[in-house]
Amino acid sequence: MPTLASPLPTRRADLVARLNKRTVYDLAIVGGGATGLGLALDAASRGYSVVLLESDDFAKGTSSRSTKLVHGGVRYLAQGNIALVREALHERSTLLHNAPHIAQALPFVMPSYAWWEKPFYGVGLKLYDALAGRSGLGRTEFLSRRETLASLPSVQPEGLRGGVMYWDGQFNDAKLALALARSAALQGALLLNRMRVERLRYTDGQVSGVHGVDTLTGQSHEIEARCVVNATGVWVDALREQDGSTQAMVAPSQGVHMVVDKRFLPGQAALMVPKTADGRVLFAVPWLGQVILGTTDTPRDDLAPEPLAFESEIDFILQESARYLTRPPQRSDVKSIWVGLRPLVKPPQDEGDNTKALSREHTVLVSRSGLVTVTGGKWTTYRAMAEAVLQKCVASALLAPRGGARTEHLPLVGAESGAECGAGGPVSVPVSIGAPEGVHSYGSEQVWLAQLPGADTWLTPSLSEAMVRFAARYEYALSVEDVLARRSRLLFLDARLAAQIAPAVAVILQSETGLDPDVSGFLKLAAQYMLEV
Repeated sequence: MPTLASPLPTRRADLVARLNKRTVYDLAIVGGGATGLGLALDAASRGYSVVLLESDDFAKGTSSRSTKLVHGGVRYLAQGNIALVREALHERSTLLHNAPHIAQALPFVMPSYAWWEKPFYGVGLKLYDALAGRSGLGRTEFLSRRETLASLPSVQPEGLRGGVMYWDGQFNDAKLALALARSAALQGALLLNRMRVERLRYTDGQVSGVHGVDTLTGQSHEIEARCVVNATGVWVDALREQDGSTQAMVAPSQGVHMVVDKRFLPGQAALMVPKTADGRVLFAVPWLGQVILGTTDTPRDDLAPEPLAFESEIDFILQESARYLTRPPQRSDVKSIWVGLRPLVKPPQDEGDNTKALSREHTVLVSRSGLVTVTGGKWTTYRAMAEAVLQKCVASALLAPRGGARTEHLPLVGAESGAECGAGGPVSVPVSIGAPEGVHSYGSEQVWLAQLPGADTWLTPSLSEAMVRFAARYEYALSVEDVLARRSRLLFLDARLAAQIAPAVAVILQSETGLDPDVSGFLKLAAQYMLEV
């Protein structure tokens, strides 16, 4: 009977040595966020030779800073974009099936304070259910006042008429990104973080590879590829400019999130306000033992790697949360605040600062030189985006056809069944993503985690010494930030606690990698995630 395969080591020196072997890849991907990683897995699973280069760390930018929702796009129904909703609902179901340890169903409750809200939103959500069909996660229900208070014990009771409960998904975005990277590596792809692409290579006017620089050593690398894909998210225009493009493709928009203690929203359900006083959407979502409040949608004209929240955004989230929660969160209650930039696709003619007019769908373009650029979209549809990119590459004769996608029914690392582990049944029932992080977050790979030194030595109730070693040995972690921001989510959950244990993490990490884990850089970063009172 087959057994669970040992995780692939990610020793930096070995990965760089593979890169130095002179070869021509079928596909070179620039950018290690959701889009690039999903593409790497899809292409490698079809048999293409793949190299992916990320200038910082995988999911360092937008892809680790989402609202943690796997959704079909309830808001898109109002826009009449039925096709987008239907695709997203299908992909939602696929993701939850392929990664049950890091993506799960979650009930959402919309409280109703006006007589028309419950029937109005309820009808739309019934349509949402219908579009989901067999991919549905649960039936939309109309709740009485008593039932709404039972589902949301801390919701403001004054004026409450009832509510509507519907189902969507939630996930651990950075953990999913690492699962995609590691799954792609199992399929033969070579992935490197801290490898910055400085320029494109050309042969007879056509893109034929990239020039990369190892940001840890300064060493240059020439990578040849039949097809190069620009999947750098909000930063796609920088590479397009090198390729001769003069028109910006992306208009960045920022979303702010705050984390507060679970006592502000006890229970299992998330709170969703579809239309606040100024027309925005407000979420309160239980996640990894805490609660996320957000989000905003504010245009930006810069591309800071660590964008900061505007005071107006902070005020909006706190003020609107106070309108709907019996215990209004204060600045002193915020354990962490983070900001993500969305790569919204600009229309042919710029429409100013109206982010609602910008497309949430993904776009794939091929330049005259053969550079393929993909941007836009959302986490939920990463797999469909990868399919679309490869279709475009084949249609443009940049890649030879290799059959259709194989990722729809491909479990990601950690999602192996008991049969594959030699046990004859499921490894375990997935623990809710609403619960604090722990060994359960590793799914079927718990067995390997338990064998590492320090499995019983806990730095925090949710982070063991063994988890730090696992991150270094098998998850491409090179710095304290890599561990505490994305392998563990502690920076996003409690920035002060993350700062406190950073030195201990650094000692373990350095013993594993032999590299400087940059604890001082992390402490400066952690300070930015703390909200000044």
